[in-house]
Amino acid sequence: MQPPARSTPGPARAEESAWRAYLREQADATLAQARDLIAEHAGPAAESAGATRGEVEYLAHSHRGSGRGLVELARRRGADVVVIGSAPGGGRGRISVGSTADQLLHSSSVPVLLAPRGYGDGPPAAIDRLTVAYRRGPGCDAAVTDAARTAATLGVPLRLVTLVISSGRRARIEEEMLVRLRDQAAADLHAAVRGRRPARRAGGRPVEVEVLEGRNVAQALGTTSWLPGEMIICASSDTGPLRRVFLGDTSIKIVRASTCPVMILTREP
Repeated sequence: MQPPARSTPGPARAEESAWRAYLREQADATLAQARDLIAEHAGPAAESAGATRGEVEYLAHSHRGSGRGLVELARRRGADVVVIGSAPGGGRGRISVGSTADQLLHSSSVPVLLAPRGYGDGPPAAIDRLTVAYRRGPGCDAAVTDAARTAATLGVPLRLVTLVISSGRRARIEEEMLVRLRDQAAADLHAAVRGRRPARRAGGRPVEVEVLEGRNVAQALGTTSWLPGEMIICASSDTGPLRRVFLGDTSIKIVRASTCPVMILTREP
């Protein structure tokens, strides 16, 4: 993705030509680096999955906004997902949401997958498990079904987790409310598994369910184990536009706290 060439009339035409040449040079260098990375990492596992060099396209696309440009390109090419890394300057092993991700997470017409900073330095050989961040609602129910089908196709286990955020205080009334929240979260998880037939078994295994509790999202996510090849799946907010990615408050906190890739699905009717 690159900015569009400027259109300047008159004496500045030479500057315009130089600017276009600079953009082409930068685009060519970036695509060459991508080719080298593909050649370096395309081993037997990639070949068995069909990721051969001949199936990779290298494109340069101009747009004033990198995220909006990726959305436009994904729509034109019929892409299934847009994959991006963490924004520069973020902590290693964490996802930092920059301007590109922000545009994608509030407008993309296809799911968006974000990887933590440094993930590509030593990626796992395969996906080990899919984990759906579940909250009761039609959007998440559809996400569970999609994730179960994907887990079955990949032959990996599926897990549903619900986050319960507590204040940390132990006043009696708050403790009673927290117990009710835990019970409701557990009931919602089991109902989601029972009510979605494709989700009952994924990858030949029963679906796991967990309630994660903490004083904030990051602490809650830290109360369970995460496999090297784990991927978190979040549904878009039910208040967002249909067939678009629209990140809710809890999901953005999950993205920022996660140590593994996170995929945000579009909101389906």
